[in-house]
Amino acid sequence: MTATDLVALYPFLYASDGELDVLLDAAVRSTVAKTAEITELRAELARRQGARLELCARQLAERFAAGGRLLVFGNGGSSTDAQELATLFLHPDGEHPALPAFALSNDIAVMTALSNDVGFDVAFSRQIAAFGRSADIAVGISTSGNSANLLLAFEEAARRGLMTVGIAGYDGGRMAQLAELEHLFVVPSASVHRVQEAQTTLYHALWELTVAAFAGRHPVPEPFDPRGSD
Repeated sequence: MTATDLVALYPFLYASDGELDVLLDAAVRSTVAKTAEITELRAELARRQGARLELCARQLAERFAAGGRLLVFGNGGSSTDAQELATLFLHPDGEHPALPAFALSNDIAVMTALSNDVGFDVAFSRQIAAFGRSADIAVGISTSGNSANLLLAFEEAARRGLMTVGIAGYDGGRMAQLAELEHLFVVPSASVHRVQEAQTTLYHALWELTVAAFAGRHPVPEPFDPRGSD
């Protein structure tokens, strides 16, 4: 990396006092604009998809109540979102019960074996074929909505009777044409950053609504007290 490259990447490190004021002002204006953009996008999602989120959450709660498990998957940054969503359901906080959830990208041995021996397109569908049960839920997260391995996973999940939920960005991509999806939540933005930020809000809301619906069916028991009661 050359000195010119460094200046382009980190102009504030090389700016004079006057230039620094200009850079900081531009950074503030950019931050304010981006905050306003994501705030409006989240509000738009609530207006457009709030009712569907509530319906989806009730159906997820019904699946969990019937012994179902959440199988969630994504690629790249979306794989970390999938991991977070699984963790949300698994982690009891005193108000919400722990519910069974698995991020399919977590098992590196399985992922690399399938990718190397068969192909990356089947990295999730093969796992759903092996582990999926009809009461389970398949949730796929994608920024573009075009990931081939997610599309194949949804098709396999639908064949096996799993509930299918997609979370995508832009215009929904190929997910929007997939007949096997029961629920599709699209973040309508051309910015990958705003899409990912709004998707995080969306699946957090889906988790909160689901555990609230499940708790209505199955109240969280009081924590065990080893001292007993007199």
